Amino acid sequence: MNQETHKWWLVDARDKVLGRLATRIATTLMGKSKPTYTPHVDAGDFVVVLNADKVRLTGKKAENKVYYHHTFYPGGLKEIPFKMMRKRHPERVLFLAVKNMLPKNKLRARRLKRLKIYASALHPHHAQKPEMLEIGGR
Repeated sequence: MNQETHKWWLVDARDKVLGRLATRIATTLMGKSKPTYTPHVDAGDFVVVLNADKVRLTGKKAENKVYYHHTFYPGGLKEIPFKMMRKRHPERVLFLAVKNMLPKNKLRARRLKRLKIYASALHPHHAQKPEMLEIGGR
């Protein structure tokens, strides 16, 4: 069996557009940039994201974007505006964006475990020696 090695990447989300950042992170988690990519093999890398609370949205999405979830009780549809979600759980905004960009299959949960998101610039993964992953845009 082929033993895959997972690299560690470090991403600074300060002033990056949410969708473009999430797309690049999802691609790295899947391992699509590797020459050994196969859809049914989990060969992606670890991604550590810093400053998740400073991610930005374009246009009027910051005012109009709403997150929904259901409590499984009758009439239990809950709405959380983007501004409230960003204030309460800044990591969850980026996590949900990346989660919805990954394929909906059995590998998604395993890939999401390799995603480490922090609202500040501090992280406990110095021992893994993560390399900076350059993401285009502002």
